[in-house]
Amino acid sequence: MTTAPSTRPPDAALPLLPLVAAICLFAALLWSGSLHAVTPMLAQIASAASEPTFYSNALSGLGLIAGGALAHWLHRRGHRLQGFAQACGSGMWVPMLASAMLGVAVSNLLWGWTLSAGIWQPLFAPFVSVSPTIVLMFGADIKTVLTGGVLGGVVTPPLSVLGASVLCPRLGVPSVVGVTGGMAIAAVIAFMICRHLPWVPAPALPRGPASPPAPAVRTGPVWVLRRCVADFSEAPFFESEWASLGLVAGALIAYAMAPASVAYGSGLLPQILAAQVLTAVVAVSVWRTRWARRPFYPTFVPVVSVAPACVLTYGGTAASVLAGALLGALLGPPLADRISALLPGDFHPFIGNVAAMAVATAVIVPSLQLLPGITTS
Repeated sequence: MTTAPSTRPPDAALPLLPLVAAICLFAALLWSGSLHAVTPMLAQIASAASEPTFYSNALSGLGLIAGGALAHWLHRRGHRLQGFAQACGSGMWVPMLASAMLGVAVSNLLWGWTLSAGIWQPLFAPFVSVSPTIVLMFGADIKTVLTGGVLGGVVTPPLSVLGASVLCPRLGVPSVVGVTGGMAIAAVIAFMICRHLPWVPAPALPRGPASPPAPAVRTGPVWVLRRCVADFSEAPFFESEWASLGLVAGALIAYAMAPASVAYGSGLLPQILAAQVLTAVVAVSVWRTRWARRPFYPTFVPVVSVAPACVLTYGGTAASVLAGALLGALLGPPLADRISALLPGDFHPFIGNVAAMAVATAVIVPSLQLLPGITTS
């Protein structure tokens, strides 16, 4: 979700970061008197990892993290099967994951009171927004990891909850509009705060005309297939074929065991997957020339927004799958690219991606009701 990989080497203390995050989480639970909630919290964190793709299942989230760990191991050893580099090629996958998981833990500790029986809230939002991007932008030292986790957990959830649970029902648009819109606004606030934190260094991610041009990429059929698969795990900054395969495999296993445990109990996981695959193929194929000239192009945007939102809104009809996939693939990536280009240099381009998700979904999903055969009724 970036325009260029960071050139800052990983911090020497990286192996300690997951341990530090775990200790902080344990201390927070102990302080709050909620130590008995450790197991449910871990399940929520694992489920949060798969929420961006609308699977919302702990097994799928564990598959994503396991696949990401394998990809990281292969990348560290320079293996020919490593696939696309994770964490925007920065080498900071471990600290970004630690910050993201800490952000979800803080989110649940501070905003878990918004949950009630049968009520869903987007408490996963820090996992794919503020928390990992602060690490990506400002480096992998422990202070930055903790800053990302805390800021993400404090700022992002209330805005996403407000958007998804209050504004979207009144506007008649899917909740993903409020979730992603909340992420965008929260990220702007978080990066403005970072400008005034004395322990946050200058951005580690250079942007602008001075950045060296990316080498040309051969976007043949094999590359297109790999890119389509990798886009499934791009939202949490994994961007790995292995992570995506683990994500989808976990979702399919969970669906086979209990269909209602995946995709918010809708039973529409097959239709969601079909829409996402079609969206990825169309988006990557249509915009592959942009990929050939740049280190990144946001073809993943409709895969985690417009396509699944259309399926859930209209019951998974063939018309909703096809229309959502095509329109999302054509509108989402260039809109995200344009918004990201307008951001200040110390604001991560992911803000443009989530803003485009909100706008494209708000425009496309309601307009589809005009098409014949779009609903099941």
